[in-house]
Amino acid sequence: MATTEFGRTVRHWRDRLSPEAAGLPPGGRRRAPGLRREELALLAGISVDYVTRLEQGRAVHPSEQVVEALGRALRVSGAEREHLFRLAGLIPPGRGTVPAFVPPSVQRMLDRLAGTPVAVSDAAWTLLLANPQHVALMGDYQGRERNAVWRTFLGSGNRVRHTPRSRRDLEVLQVTDLRATALRYPDDQRVRRLVAELREGSDRFAELWESGEVAGRQAGRKTVDHPQVGPVTLDCDVLHVAGSDLRVLVYTAEPGSPDAERLALIGVLGTQSMAG
Repeated sequence: MATTEFGRTVRHWRDRLSPEAAGLPPGGRRRAPGLRREELALLAGISVDYVTRLEQGRAVHPSEQVVEALGRALRVSGAEREHLFRLAGLIPPGRGTVPAFVPPSVQRMLDRLAGTPVAVSDAAWTLLLANPQHVALMGDYQGRERNAVWRTFLGSGNRVRHTPRSRRDLEVLQVTDLRATALRYPDDQRVRRLVAELREGSDRFAELWESGEVAGRQAGRKTVDHPQVGPVTLDCDVLHVAGSDLRVLVYTAEPGSPDAERLALIGVLGTQSMAG
């Protein structure tokens, strides 16, 4: 019964959310004003078939990650998020866990920064949201690659160009941040598993973790080697959302500069790729 009610609620909240309110283009004529299943699946990063089975009550026991993703895609409030977790038979993450709830106000900010690469990460540097411009600039991270610390020490890295010094600064900064997050959220099992995996899989991470070395802030100017456009140098500002421990990454270029032109071209190429 709870799972059936979960599906009904997802369907009802999908019907009430317009594409514009979800940060999508209207998409021509519609039989209903709300989101299509395909659009909800795209925003949540899950398959259309799974959304269908959830709404029809044929899929049981959605995971915490799926419920969280659906809540973000549906732009739910804090109270609605808790309700959705309970309908799924899950307990909403408590105060001892890293917050993953993105307030609608932050999502609207991403919508309004349409021409600017923007992404939202949690306190453990796991990517929660990225607008199309950020995906076009940095690539579409999937699976474990969505965590920036895992990507640095165990994964494929990213498109940012590094010198030996900047690479070391990044490593120390990420370990410093993750250590502080683990202390701030001692009950978060995902953070514990992430730290354990990193310590086991990366000698460099383990060395920095044990050293207790603390980093300052990293330089906010980065050169991104884009596979189609080439190098583009941008300012990267990290904004902290009060009360939620979220980090908003914003990439900008000086107006009228060659880098601004390259960034605009990257956005066009990304839009064409999505359309194709």
